Amino acid sequence: MARVTVEDCIDKVENRFELVLLASHRARQISQGAPITIDRDKDKNPVVALREIADETLSPDDLKEDLIHSLQKHVEVDEPEQEPSSMLSNTGTAGKGDEEDELPETLTFDQMSEEELLAGIEGLVPPEKSDDY
Repeated sequence: MARVTVEDCIDKVENRFELVLLASHRARQISQGAPITIDRDKDKNPVVALREIADETLSPDDLKEDLIHSLQKHVEVDEPEQEPSSMLSNTGTAGKGDEEDELPETLTFDQMSEEELLAGIEGLVPPEKSDDY
């Protein structure tokens, strides 16, 4: 049955290697619980995937995009980032009541004097030496 299904799929996906990639990706999706779009008829997941492609219940282009997306490790966002200079110009044009909402909060760090640092270091207990090292 799978041999006939592969022959039927060649019309939809001309490259056999790409067909194998798409069908295996779809079979993995089915194994992970994705709903199937045809009757199973006691077929295994790879055969069901090939039959879905042959019957055109799934678009090969959609499968290809989904496969590419699943293989990507870093997805770039197409949204343009706002330039720092334009952010500064926007804060200058804001009304008096809006300035508090627009300005970022200033970061504060705890500071320690040299005497406090030395006192803290002197209070540390050195680790016990053992013969294992």
